Amino acid sequence: MKEIDVKATLKKKLDVDFRPYLILGACNPSYAYQALQTEHHIGTMLPCNVIMQENQAGKIEISAVDPIASMQAISNQKLAEVATEVRSKLQRVIEKL
Repeated sequence: MKEIDVKATLKKKLDVDFRPYLILGACNPSYAYQALQTEHHIGTMLPCNVIMQENQAGKIEISAVDPIASMQAISNQKLAEVATEVRSKLQRVIEKL
């Protein structure tokens, strides 16, 4: 899993302070492959990132794009099936955090 520390990057590159904010690369190669097999240009829309950030109340918030919502623009039943599976897995992971 790739991790991008946005707070540290902004401090280093722009010398600005930002709240704790991480981008976690959560691509599942098997599902990415299935999606790419059904739609050649789907790589631009793959829901591979999960973010963790501290909100104004000091609580940690975890967010991810809804794969079903992001894939709705493409009318492809096989892609919709992959998106449904990915959504279910993302929900389970986020609920465990």
